[in-house]
Amino acid sequence: MSDRVTAILTPGLLETLRERAPEYDQNNEFAAQDVRDLAEAGYFTATLPVEEGGAGWSFADLVRAERMLAASAPATALAVNMHQVWCGVDKILRSWGDDRLAFMRQWVSEGELLAFGVSEPGNDAVLLDSYTQATPGQGGYSLNGLKVFTSLGPAWTRLGVMGKHDGQLLYGFVEPQEGVQRVGEWDALGMRASGSFATKLTDAWMKEETIHTRFEPWDATEPLVAAIFASFLTLTGSVYVGIADRALELARTSANERTSRSTGLALSQQPAPRTLMAEAGMKQIALDAVVESVVNELDAGLNPSPATVARWVTLRTMATDTAQAHIETARALSGGAGFTRTSEISRLYRDVAAGMHHPSQRPSAMESVANWLVGPVEHTTNS
Repeated sequence: MSDRVTAILTPGLLETLRERAPEYDQNNEFAAQDVRDLAEAGYFTATLPVEEGGAGWSFADLVRAERMLAASAPATALAVNMHQVWCGVDKILRSWGDDRLAFMRQWVSEGELLAFGVSEPGNDAVLLDSYTQATPGQGGYSLNGLKVFTSLGPAWTRLGVMGKHDGQLLYGFVEPQEGVQRVGEWDALGMRASGSFATKLTDAWMKEETIHTRFEPWDATEPLVAAIFASFLTLTGSVYVGIADRALELARTSANERTSRSTGLALSQQPAPRTLMAEAGMKQIALDAVVESVVNELDAGLNPSPATVARWVTLRTMATDTAQAHIETARALSGGAGFTRTSEISRLYRDVAAGMHHPSQRPSAMESVANWLVGPVEHTTNS
């Protein structure tokens, strides 16, 4: 672990966040104090270049940091991940010689907190089309639509959004205003402290100077699309890698500390538990290899290809699968204690369930990997 990561995410800070996590979960309360503590520590400016007031973190640093944070407080990590995804998008675009988000970096240096208002109910096109209508006005556009799973909902100060006008997608930002409202409740199975409310846009004003990208729907060659997918899949995957790390640690602790009444031996000295731990270890080694491969490519500034996209979606999918498997191992080795509602293992069991709802979901991920291996589906018509 590089010193510049642990200089911000200190062991003391991580332990404080871990101690708060059960109460936030129990009360279904947004992790507001966690966000304030992370801001004070410099977490939200860490990806900025040193000359712009940041810590100069690489993508590898950011992935490790989100992983550490999620091992302590998964819902907090998921919430603030949305800010870091935007910062990651900027890093990727700049590595391609594209500085369209320079104004956003200035916001970050001034303490603004970024979030994503992109996902829409029933919109499986994700980044490539939108139900949100953008109506032009003097100096910008008014937006009308509904965004869902807006993590960091109670705390963001700049919401990245997209809408559509006259056959063109517009990506920009909105500020808190009367036309941007949290709707409904966030009373979810897991990730309860993430504040992932739905957000309703009613004539929400998006200033022209915040619009950074315009392109036709379904144009997957737009660099912003690749940058968002790469950053989102990698960093959101890192949250679940962190959950996997923690679940494996809990499983190891149970294996070493619990003993058999009949033999007097620790579980770690018995064949069946040892097999469970060995299988978990193999899964972790494979996951770590994928993480390293992806972050090394991103830091090198490689342009996307079917092979790199396949690795991005594999990381996101494998992270959730591995975390779920490790949690089952931890539950098996913890005995009845792990089944209590207030146990950390039970909370992780609920938190990891959110993983299946993030893009790219399994069918889409499988299609991306198949495209890499055998090419896209050929559409033919009968003559």
